[in-house]
Amino acid sequence: MNVSSRGRFTFSGGVHPPENKSLTCESQIQPGPEVKQVAVMLSQHIGAVCRPLIRKGDAVQAGQKIGDSDAFVSAPVHSPINGKVKEIALRSHAVLGRSLAIVIETDDEGPAKRPSFQVPADFDVSKYSAEQICEVVRKGGLVGMGGAGFPTRVKIEQDPRIPKDALIINGCECEPYITCDYRIMLEWTSQIIAGIKLAGKASGCSKVFIGIEDNKPQAIEIMSAALRDSGDADGIIAVPVKTKYPQGGERQLIKAILKKNVPPGGIPPMIGVVVLNVATTAAIAEAVVSNLPLTHRVVSVTGEAIAKPGNYYVPIGTSVEDLLEFCGLAPQKSAKVILGGPMMGIAIADLKTPITKTTNAVTVLMKEQIGSAKFARRQTPCIRCGRCLQACPENLNPTKIAHAVKNNLLDVAERYNIGTCIECGCCSYVCPANIEVTGYIKTGKIFLARQKQKMPR
Repeated sequence: MNVSSRGRFTFSGGVHPPENKSLTCESQIQPGPEVKQVAVMLSQHIGAVCRPLIRKGDAVQAGQKIGDSDAFVSAPVHSPINGKVKEIALRSHAVLGRSLAIVIETDDEGPAKRPSFQVPADFDVSKYSAEQICEVVRKGGLVGMGGAGFPTRVKIEQDPRIPKDALIINGCECEPYITCDYRIMLEWTSQIIAGIKLAGKASGCSKVFIGIEDNKPQAIEIMSAALRDSGDADGIIAVPVKTKYPQGGERQLIKAILKKNVPPGGIPPMIGVVVLNVATTAAIAEAVVSNLPLTHRVVSVTGEAIAKPGNYYVPIGTSVEDLLEFCGLAPQKSAKVILGGPMMGIAIADLKTPITKTTNAVTVLMKEQIGSAKFARRQTPCIRCGRCLQACPENLNPTKIAHAVKNNLLDVAERYNIGTCIECGCCSYVCPANIEVTGYIKTGKIFLARQKQKMPR
């Protein structure tokens, strides 16, 4: 593949929202607050919810497994600190509303420091078998750290019925404001490269592509140089892709680089493709090489209402409140707190909500931004302009789906492939009538899921 420094690889549809990354793109990864208490959610991934393995009053050590499930599609959770279990109780969950969490208070010695990780000079991927890599990844509780949290072991494990051919590493980070993956590419380059090699070995993929948007030339240069300097990185290519939202969606990235389509309702492994986020690949290296489970992650804390915006390495289970206090939130300026970015993130009302494995950012919007935002302006009737059709990266008809949901015609919404929607928000962003199209579609999915749960089997 002849790859230039400019992104020629793209997909149909999409939009170009303001990036707003300057607040944190130059901020190096630094430690977050020294927390006194964490709440580790038992549901942090797609699949079965973990059951607690400890009880109230038990002492736990940093890195200890505290929750797990026997289900294949699941991932265990671990304590990020030394301490004692205060309680196992319901806590606010950005997606589920409320969910069980294991609340741990630090002991008298204070919070445990996560060991620093460096790829050893003698790292050799041939020392590890595919089975060994998958097993360690599963034990370490690794999940996709840039999306919905699909268990990583399930993604990379080989399946003789559907051989995996191509591995795509997602370094696009197309969502506005967020820069944690960008900083990981600049600062944890060797970890990413080691994780890519391990993931390639485990999955059996012969082709590996690192997709990076062309508005990140420094990341492209550093990753490309690291590949050249690595003696055994043959077959791994850094691919600049066109800057466009949602280029970081796995279906869109596959279309851009491989010109393949993931079937509606399907997942990439069905067409022999594995997509991993750059943060996930770095975590793979930590787990396999140093036996470090996933207990911490980098979070972009950003927004004009933050005194110290930046990229912070924090224990999973840290409350949003503690993180915002550490970063200097100006309450008089803030109007909305979002886990993630403004396009696909989820607004939260309870700042006690804990950081999970999939929380890549905490974005704070100001009152002026909310007041001038599209969703705050008066909604008018749909004018059938077709802009949502042009913007939809999945080539759907968002308006028809939204109208079907609005009129409680869920069977019609299904015929228009509501399940294929990736909820990127492009349709709402371009709508001149200020209709929250994505909101209707999200609601329709919830109603359909409830309806199917009630159906007799």
